[in-house]
Amino acid sequence: MRILIEEYQYKVSEVHDVVKGIDALENIEGKVSIHYVGYYYNALLDDCVFILPKVLLRDVDGVELAFGKYLPRDIVNPDGQEVLTKDERDFIYGFAVWIYRAIVVYKNGKNNDSTIVYQKKINQVGNGSKRKSNTFLDILLSLIQFNKDNKSFFFFVLKNLHAGYNKINWTRTISTTTAIIQDGNAIYLNPVNKKRIVNFDEELLVIFFSILNYIGDKYGFPKEINCNFDLITGRQFEKYLNGYGRVRLNQIKYKYFSDKALLLWKLCYAFFDKSHQIFVNTNQKEYLLVKSFHIVFESIIDALVGDNPLPDGMDKKQEDGKIVDHLFTAKSLIESETSNTYYIGDSKYYKMGNELGKESVYKQYTYARNVIQWNINIFNEGKTPSSGIKLRDDETEGYNIIPNFFISATMDEKYRYNIDGFKETDRKNNRYMSKQFQNRLFDRDTLLLFHYDVNFLFVLSLYARNNKGEQKEWKENIRAKFRTEIQNWLQQDFEFYAMRPLPSVDVKVYMETHFRQVLGKVYTPFEEEDIFSLALDKKEQKNNEALLEELGKSFVVKKCSLGTNPRDVLPNEDEIIVVPSGSEERNILTCMVRKTDEAFKTFAEHKGKTYIMEKIPSINLMGIKYLLPMVGGMIDGYYEVLRIGITEKDGKPALRIRIGEYHRLGEKWVQIYGIKMQPGELISLNYTLNMYNN
Repeated sequence: MRILIEEYQYKVSEVHDVVKGIDALENIEGKVSIHYVGYYYNALLDDCVFILPKVLLRDVDGVELAFGKYLPRDIVNPDGQEVLTKDERDFIYGFAVWIYRAIVVYKNGKNNDSTIVYQKKINQVGNGSKRKSNTFLDILLSLIQFNKDNKSFFFFVLKNLHAGYNKINWTRTISTTTAIIQDGNAIYLNPVNKKRIVNFDEELLVIFFSILNYIGDKYGFPKEINCNFDLITGRQFEKYLNGYGRVRLNQIKYKYFSDKALLLWKLCYAFFDKSHQIFVNTNQKEYLLVKSFHIVFESIIDALVGDNPLPDGMDKKQEDGKIVDHLFTAKSLIESETSNTYYIGDSKYYKMGNELGKESVYKQYTYARNVIQWNINIFNEGKTPSSGIKLRDDETEGYNIIPNFFISATMDEKYRYNIDGFKETDRKNNRYMSKQFQNRLFDRDTLLLFHYDVNFLFVLSLYARNNKGEQKEWKENIRAKFRTEIQNWLQQDFEFYAMRPLPSVDVKVYMETHFRQVLGKVYTPFEEEDIFSLALDKKEQKNNEALLEELGKSFVVKKCSLGTNPRDVLPNEDEIIVVPSGSEERNILTCMVRKTDEAFKTFAEHKGKTYIMEKIPSINLMGIKYLLPMVGGMIDGYYEVLRIGITEKDGKPALRIRIGEYHRLGEKWVQIYGIKMQPGELISLNYTLNMYNN
């Protein structure tokens, strides 16, 4: 077997004979590269050539290496392949099958570009010339082809196997069982059947059909097993794979004399042994190749991630000529029972570790702008999209977040097919943001882009098996993972809040009055139209504090992380305390009642009568009308102040405050000491209510 790698620059002298018969052009530097993936039979070398995807290449200190450690030119020929480990050689055999299956599935797809697939004559088993080496793919295809071409042989063997199954051994029956006499006749209730001699044809068929069953389950080949044998499966078959298959076949090797049976034995033995000693008819040139393999990779990701057809009547080819690769609708990043948004993806088929180009990033932003405009146009025409998605909130003029993402292929280091390896890419840049204004996440011009890697082997095998149930399950899981990952990343840079207006606030008027302050920061994606989402860039802390203070005058504002239902953090409308007029006056004195103080229990039960402040604060004492005790650092209400006087405590002057009626702020205690307030401050009722509510 010869091994080439897609798009790698080989010296012509190194691969001259290997590339004979395939479209490969020499450049002016005397180098040649192959822009196909697949395999072909090279009649000149009497050997099969595999062209593996460029995803196997990794840049190591400026040098492209296969598996991250071999120069591709060094492993072209069988002699050079001896440097590969056993695991690496085994991987190549299996990898070739998966590539074959993926190309076939792609070719059979109704909406795929089949013109990039080139195929001629799949391997046939016969009495032709013997190749130097046959691939694992050859063996599998030969097994499958044998099953298709030899139905009459199987019927003949099975007919002979079942002949005489129920014949009675009268000698043993009469000598070992008791007869019942009825009407002068002897009746035997438990006759003994003739014992058949072990039939080795039967065992060979069991092994053969067990192999077909295995490769059907493993690689997704269609299974055509027309027998009622108990097949070898599970751990028992693994035993055969680990060496027993060869042992058992060698034990029964000389039981077969017909050409068909001998050929079947050779195929089965080759499967277990990988000895590649099969006779294959190679009279005609054969190949299975795909040009521009990135198109196949895009089709793989689209089938496993995207919606088909695209939502809301969108075309893959947009008006500006750009092609949207992967687009789907799913739950919005902001928690809501009804709100969905668009997710726009692009797949990048690179060599391992390659960075995204600026052109790819800008192109993705263009996709997002086109999708936004498409959605707006539907509403401007007085229609509603079938998805129900509305990206713009007319009241706040905020725009929902549209997650953009790249998916690029990477290779599992242990060559595993069973893990998806989905994670943020380890490349230098894995997230991007395009914006016109600072601190406006909910703005039309704020576009986000995230970059993820996925295990190429996983998606290749999932696509190649063509199991719609498995694909649907992974699609649902990966979409949920996308959402969670992007939410977590956004929360590294932004603080998210949920807001509900106070009963006296006209939201429309407020938004119009404070338009410049809240534009791009506020959006309402929730089912309840009076609940808003607020997103603030953590880098703008000073400006954010001023905005939160302003919003707190008209809204209950609570931190609400992405994915959290706002109802879980916001009070109900009937629980919101209405701020009375004149509440801006600073006339509430804060004080501390420690858990160790004698009066702690009294104040905890709202039965306080007198409070002694040991340190007289530097404030206007005449302006004090109310007392706000922080009981164990928490508040739930305040007292009216009846009288203020000077007294002595431990030989030092102190403040003696007589208090009267208690006013509840709410049903729960809220911690504020050390977080929002210190004792000895003079604050307003409005500020007190905002602290309590927010």
